[in-house]
Amino acid sequence: MTAHRTRQRMTHRIVTSAKLPEPVGYAHAVVARPGRTVWLGGQTAQSRDGSICATTLVEQFDVAAANVVEALRAATSEPSQLVSMQIAVTDAAAYRRALPDLGIVWRRHFGNHYPAITLLEVSALFDPLAQVELTAVAVLPD
Repeated sequence: MTAHRTRQRMTHRIVTSAKLPEPVGYAHAVVARPGRTVWLGGQTAQSRDGSICATTLVEQFDVAAANVVEALRAATSEPSQLVSMQIAVTDAAAYRRALPDLGIVWRRHFGNHYPAITLLEVSALFDPLAQVELTAVAVLPD
């Protein structure tokens, strides 16, 4: 990838190893450009009143992703500046089954930018109705 800067945009270097399986929907590694680090707290499908406002995994991912983008904007960042994301789900098999629909939701919020991603299956999240929580790190340009 070519490094370039615009007003609030920067491109990090995505690293792919020929000795690992081809990454689809994630990056093997991301070399962040110099800048300020933004650590985002976990985002679920919470509405402004704090309640979970979606029922299916895909719907919850959609709201959680929108919440990540909103948190990024509040920090004067944008999705292209993400370098890492952790996705915690209560049912990894359901996540795998929903991948086609989740890909559509991902691209709506994050475009074709795929940071280093980890998927974790957890027994529960803080809100018992939550099925997915997204935690991310972004690097803003200096």
